[in-house]
Amino acid sequence: MTHNVYIKRTKINIPVETLFAWHARDGAISRLTPPWAPLKMISRSGPGIQKGVKVAFRLSLFKIPMIWEAEHIDYQANKEFKDRQIKGPFSKWEHTHRFISDGRENSIMEDKVEFELPFGFLSRPFYGFARKEFERMFNYRHRVLKYDLEHHPDVLKKKRILISGASGTIGSVLVPFLRTCGHEVIRLVRKKENFLEDELFWDPYKGILDLEKAGPIDAVINLNGVDISRGRWTKKRKKQIIDSRIFPTRLLVEKMKDLDHKPAVFISSSAIGFYGESGDKVLNETADMGDCFISRVCRQWEEASMNARKAGIRTIQLRTGVVLTPAGGALARMELPFKTGCGVRLSHGRQYMSWISLDDAISGILYILSHDKIKGPVNLTAPNPVTNKTFSKTLADVFFKKVFFVLPGFAAKALWGQMGKETLLTSARVRPEKLLDNGFLFQHETLSLALKDMLGR
Repeated sequence: MTHNVYIKRTKINIPVETLFAWHARDGAISRLTPPWAPLKMISRSGPGIQKGVKVAFRLSLFKIPMIWEAEHIDYQANKEFKDRQIKGPFSKWEHTHRFISDGRENSIMEDKVEFELPFGFLSRPFYGFARKEFERMFNYRHRVLKYDLEHHPDVLKKKRILISGASGTIGSVLVPFLRTCGHEVIRLVRKKENFLEDELFWDPYKGILDLEKAGPIDAVINLNGVDISRGRWTKKRKKQIIDSRIFPTRLLVEKMKDLDHKPAVFISSSAIGFYGESGDKVLNETADMGDCFISRVCRQWEEASMNARKAGIRTIQLRTGVVLTPAGGALARMELPFKTGCGVRLSHGRQYMSWISLDDAISGILYILSHDKIKGPVNLTAPNPVTNKTFSKTLADVFFKKVFFVLPGFAAKALWGQMGKETLLTSARVRPEKLLDNGFLFQHETLSLALKDMLGR
């Protein structure tokens, strides 16, 4: 049976004790899971990385669902811990995480994987593919680990943060990110039983939320809202789009106002759709509202948060652009067509797309939490928006493909009606002026780098 070893090392400018302790935090596993990986942690038998802790993942391999279970079999504080597959797709999997001191303020992270593929000699042709996938995965893990630890040290006082929409595209990554930064997160959920310790029940459509149960809350982050970019906007769908944003926001504000110990900050979602069709005009946070359905939705959404400000809570309306991640949203739908050479430019392609990488989106939210001067509308976009033509070409280049096809504007309107017009054909050239003026540093300022990192290319 073929035996193989993969090793990845990276120097990180932090003490080895800090590096080791980070891995023991709740959320570390999820934070290090690449957004393209068909892998999700579903259970863990205990906290941390101590010997004997078992972890189970739901995995999809070649569209075949399975469970992958591993157990921590070794633990040496500030030196190493090791996990071994109990059940899963490999004949052998042993992952040693080594932590090597490189002076008082630096360390080296080493991941060593000893693995064997199933089916004996029949698997030999697939070892090259496996090693390439390991390289993609561990390049991502080490980049995220190094950036987070070097740029998000524990300088912000630990906060208790309540999050709605925690299972969404941004929320599902923001939660483990905040936890690895040392914060406590409470998730609002709508299930009615089998609650976890970090969950609090609510029903925003029935006005049900007992915030007193959560104890003292330092910050609230509201990420609710159904996806606007799926299907035609029928009268019923428009009502769902509005209600899914207004009802949760109003309820959160109402309940926060009644607390004796009010949160210091309320970050409430909005979108760059607020600006509507703006052509080539550069839009900062003072730009006027547009004149379309999504603009009016965003206005109502933002107005629903305003009473929090009147109650003395620092309030932010987060005008988010196109968040780049293969785990959801626009990029998830575009990945396969562009990967197979079937990507399309939309109409003339001159309309601006204001994008942001998922890593910068969650880092931006953390930055807002820690900077008291930031308030009101905040554009959560990268500083270099691009036209649809440039976006399409750049994404195709990532996969070494070209863009041969064009979807005419009339076809987009015929297929999706008003939704197609406002989400695919509208131009918004947005500048994140408040973030830039307050010193936020973007990890991904250029589209090409953002796409390569988010897609593991």
